[in-house]
Amino acid sequence: MSSRPIGEGSGLPDTIMTKSTLTWLVDWGANWRKRHRNTTNFYLHMLGIPACFVAAPLLLVFRQWLLGLVLFLGGYALQFVGHVVEGNRSGEESLLRRMLGRR
Repeated sequence: MSSRPIGEGSGLPDTIMTKSTLTWLVDWGANWRKRHRNTTNFYLHMLGIPACFVAAPLLLVFRQWLLGLVLFLGGYALQFVGHVVEGNRSGEESLLRRMLGRR
């Protein structure tokens, strides 16, 4: 697989947007969609993921501990419930199982 730049004018440094990077992103997105086919799981993630991202600056920059913690834990809980509904493991659980040698 080539790792040469995709093309000029992308607005990204050549070292970031390579063909292999784009292929990895496409593969990652396809894998993510495959594990989030259930409508309820998908929409719980669409609420939970942004909540986790909003929590980070609240905790780290603005020192809004309670609100940041509620958003972070609530966002993760929504995603976890989504995986329970769909009947599959979260990415974090799968990664931990692989690291511990337990599939």
